[in-house]
Amino acid sequence: MNEKIIVPLDGSFVGESALPYVKDLLSKLSPQVYTEVILLHVVSPANTTMMYGAEGAVPDLVQSEAQTEKSKTAALEYLDKTAGLLKTAGVTVTTKVVVGDASEEIVKAAEEVDANLIAMSTHGRSGISRWAFGSVTDKVLRREGRIPIAMIKAPKKSKSE
Repeated sequence: MNEKIIVPLDGSFVGESALPYVKDLLSKLSPQVYTEVILLHVVSPANTTMMYGAEGAVPDLVQSEAQTEKSKTAALEYLDKTAGLLKTAGVTVTTKVVVGDASEEIVKAAEEVDANLIAMSTHGRSGISRWAFGSVTDKVLRREGRIPIAMIKAPKKSKSE
């Protein structure tokens, strides 16, 4: 039996809050179950800026594309480092960096790899705070699909951190 778990990470303390739960879940699975954890990072797409010159308004994508590539490289380095921590526990880990809308890309990646679970963290906001800030987790939760989602509420950071 093969199991695949997608863990979206954004490089934050909140995002990483799901990792201990995933490790704990994996430790409880039968040794006959092959499980792969896919660490996913979604980079926001490059923004088009307009340059005004002799030819009029011309889109300037060069700097934005360079910034996107830099963000992708940094995200991959982060995921590789994080994967190393899981691999020392004997977990099979792959990493994936994509560009786009976070909630859409998380669902898309989970469907592409035929994931059995999406495990992601949440701030645990409610009410006006949730409405004002939006929630990638909430958008993923409300999407159409068959893949279960484990939502892990991130612990509050202590003042010393």
